[in-house]
Amino acid sequence: MAISVDTFFLSPRAHGTLQAQIQQMIAEGILSGRFHVGEKLPSSRKLAMHLGISRITVTLAYTELLANDYLNSRGRSGYYVSDNAPVPPSYTPPEKSEETVDWSATMVRKFTGGDTPRKPQDWRDYKYPFIYGQADPSLFDHANWRLCALRALGQKDFAALTTDYFDQDDPLLIEYIARHTLPRRGITARPEEILITLGAQNALWLVSQVLLNSERKAAIEDPCYYTLRDQLVHSRCQIDAIPVDRDGLPPEMIADDTDVIFTTPSHQSPTTATMPMDRRRVLLDRARDIDAVIVEDDYEFEMSFLAAPSPALKSLDRDGRVVYVGSFSKSLFPGLRLGYLVGSEPFIRQARALRANVLRHPPGHIQRTVAYFLSLGHYDAQIRRTAKKLHQRRTVMEAAVAEHGLIVAGQGVYGGSSIWMQADPSVNMADVARGLMPQSVLVEPGAPFFAEKNRQHNYYRLGYSSIAQNRIEPGLALLAKALQPS
Repeated sequence: MAISVDTFFLSPRAHGTLQAQIQQMIAEGILSGRFHVGEKLPSSRKLAMHLGISRITVTLAYTELLANDYLNSRGRSGYYVSDNAPVPPSYTPPEKSEETVDWSATMVRKFTGGDTPRKPQDWRDYKYPFIYGQADPSLFDHANWRLCALRALGQKDFAALTTDYFDQDDPLLIEYIARHTLPRRGITARPEEILITLGAQNALWLVSQVLLNSERKAAIEDPCYYTLRDQLVHSRCQIDAIPVDRDGLPPEMIADDTDVIFTTPSHQSPTTATMPMDRRRVLLDRARDIDAVIVEDDYEFEMSFLAAPSPALKSLDRDGRVVYVGSFSKSLFPGLRLGYLVGSEPFIRQARALRANVLRHPPGHIQRTVAYFLSLGHYDAQIRRTAKKLHQRRTVMEAAVAEHGLIVAGQGVYGGSSIWMQADPSVNMADVARGLMPQSVLVEPGAPFFAEKNRQHNYYRLGYSSIAQNRIEPGLALLAKALQPS
């Protein structure tokens, strides 16, 4: 019996080379039980014509499957599913049993809910994705990233690939951060004062767990990064949400009994406001007066294409009271999940111990790959290329925003990858966003950024890191139409 050629197709979302995709497609067919032992596969010529690819690609895929004993060859007759191919397991899902555990009473803490919204996983399928924080594949240096990853897989780096660092990190990556990344922000730090994390979000969680409990108070910006607020709720600390102004967090609004101050001074999230140097010094003085620690999230300083960024707040710190959070996930790609904490050694020692208890350390291969990508100059080249493209997109977006009469609430003086917007106070942007999705437009409602007591529903964020330049104006035209009074 022959397998019909019509059962084969290549997914437009598939990853890897065409040869690898064909191998995976056939192997999955065998493992799932769709293709049975002894069944004949289509000829390489017929399958190549059906898929619209070269015959040699199919032949190479068949040859690899032959070597792995998924297929066998019968002379001129063709390729067949091998007698030795893996047999799919016989599995029948058990009937659902009647559970007797009252999970609502058994679970002492619940982590669902909160303000962190779910972003559509199929955002790439939208024609106008004004989504923030996602990577544009056309701007990423795939070739050199692959070479760095392969180098990190080599025999020379076997220890970095396989070693259990326990509570330590890749020394090459730590050295690069200390010698190159931090000095760009005016920061000096020893290796003992640097900890690699699984992105900035993980860094903020470590900070909240080490510094806060039910008896302590945290001051946060309002609006702010919604995941931070969710994390602080889980720490059970008291939360004081302080409204930001055009210069960011007002130091005089911070209460005397505050223990930890969370701020994004260089590029306020989400309003993009930049805190002036004078206010930064006042903030440091205020923290010193009340003996509070400041947590500085410096999440997007690399995307400063309009002007050089201000020095980090940490660079002005003479008391060791600023904990600095940095990330490569924004500048490389969000799926990387790699960031870092910089702080006084006693603090980092405790954060390191907590990390070791929860996840040991970020994967050594990922750390070494990033270390090579940084040290060989590929990272800087990508930042320059990305900044140039974002500048072009921003210019187009600002012109389109003006053309369609949209209202800017904050756009940042140094650049970035988003613009903070506002609609008429009567507009609920969550409703507008839902209404635009059938038109293939994605915008991000701003309400989740605000604390519950000060929730404002007419704000929204327009990201331009992942949308093609020629689609910005048509997408904003649809948005402007949706915002018009009915």
